[in-house]
Amino acid sequence: MNRQPIVGAVRALRQTVLGPDAPVERPLVGRWPRLAPYAAPVGLLATLGLFLITLTVETEWGLPLPVAVLFAALTVAPLLALPRRPLLAWRLAVLALLVCTFNAPADQSWPWTPTLALGSVAVLAVVVARVDRPVLVWVVLISTVPVFALVHPDNRVPVLLLLGALAIVGDLVRRNRLSGRALAAQTELSEREQERRAVLEERARIARELHDVVAHHMSLIAVQAETAPYRLTDVPAPAADEFVAIAASARDALTDMRRLLGVLRSEATGPQTAPQPDLSDLGAMVDAARRAGLPVTLDATSVTEGQVPAPVGLAAYRIVQEGLANAARHAAGAAVRVTVRADASTLGVRVQNAPPEEVRSRPDAEAGAGHGLTGMRERATSLGGTFTAGPLPDGGYAVVAELPYDAEGGDR
Repeated sequence: MNRQPIVGAVRALRQTVLGPDAPVERPLVGRWPRLAPYAAPVGLLATLGLFLITLTVETEWGLPLPVAVLFAALTVAPLLALPRRPLLAWRLAVLALLVCTFNAPADQSWPWTPTLALGSVAVLAVVVARVDRPVLVWVVLISTVPVFALVHPDNRVPVLLLLGALAIVGDLVRRNRLSGRALAAQTELSEREQERRAVLEERARIARELHDVVAHHMSLIAVQAETAPYRLTDVPAPAADEFVAIAASARDALTDMRRLLGVLRSEATGPQTAPQPDLSDLGAMVDAARRAGLPVTLDATSVTEGQVPAPVGLAAYRIVQEGLANAARHAAGAAVRVTVRADASTLGVRVQNAPPEEVRSRPDAEAGAGHGLTGMRERATSLGGTFTAGPLPDGGYAVVAELPYDAEGGDR
């Protein structure tokens, strides 16, 4: 035999009769903040008025003054407890309905004063909207006890129908409130998730920018320092050793940066707000690479100013930047050709280097651990383009990207 329903019913009965009130999330006047400061004094005045009215009625019914005062106090006590202790207010109301019935006139349709009857209905309406369903069932069942015990049989059916209607409406109100609360929590969770995705996307973008900028310049520093003794004449031995040390420090910095790059992709950091480069800055970048000893040829004559949207121009700039850095690292001294071609809807970018004259092994380099190719591919695919990179039949290497910009709204 499954005793779980019985245990649940007993637990709900204990909560109804002796259990503590559930905390009230919001006062009854919480929807009207401007009225909240006046609620307490107005409520006390109204309660005092109801007390005096009840006291007058009870005295007219012939009750002694002490008994009339007691009954009037029991009548208004549930209303005083209702704002903060609705379940306690209901218990006091049931007690008042059972006790405050003496000496009612013979022609009276109800055994209670109008204040007690209407106040009990108000208390019950609030309680059934704030307790869970098992407790609500017990509240309604116990509330029928005074009805069957004291109400005339001709009036019982309307009262019972009123109790049932209050129970149904209260349960609907409570479920609607719980649904609204769950929806608000889900909305907040969705907003937090969207913020988290935005932060992660920003981290990835910053990580790509950091790698593109720092790796490019550190690679040029390393190449320039390594080739300085061969490009400059009569370099003293101490100066040559200093150039070697500078190149080693630059390579160490590159290695450390690649290690920390993975941390940057998952740790919080602020957004990058510096102005972004575009295709007009390609010439300056190529000149810097030439000064570093990298023989670079730039062919971007088909690109006119204003033709390429800013996001496409930035992606092309970064792809060229990373392509030159890769050529400097892996094919030092080899000729590099950068080609940028624009047509009506697509910008083509190609960075190709000739076979290196000498491949120098660097034990301290982390082969295959860089994020350069990944960053170039992400930039191209984020714009709906394509990206390929790989060796050429003659031993050289080429990276090729096709970046569409017709959807970006570029001028044509």
